[in-house]
Amino acid sequence: MKCIHCRSEDVVKMGKQPTNGSPRCKCNSCGKTFQTTYKNNGATPQTKQMIITMALNGSGIRDTARVLGVSVNTVLSVLKKHKNSKST
Repeated sequence: MKCIHCRSEDVVKMGKQPTNGSPRCKCNSCGKTFQTTYKNNGATPQTKQMIITMALNGSGIRDTARVLGVSVNTVLSVLKKHKNSKST
């Protein structure tokens, strides 16, 4: 298994999610944790990246939500977090 953040193979199991029981992993290289499977489509890193890409290409919030099958609130949340991470 590889880390979804840094692609390192130095990954260990780190328990389960309390809400849905899906397994969590921790990367010993970058120190970040991640889930092996996602039940929520809006939580996947690929969906988050698509939201940012679509926003940069001029797609509206509602259009992005409809195309990706997530809520408008999810799109807004991802864009706000992306904006805050770029400004610091």
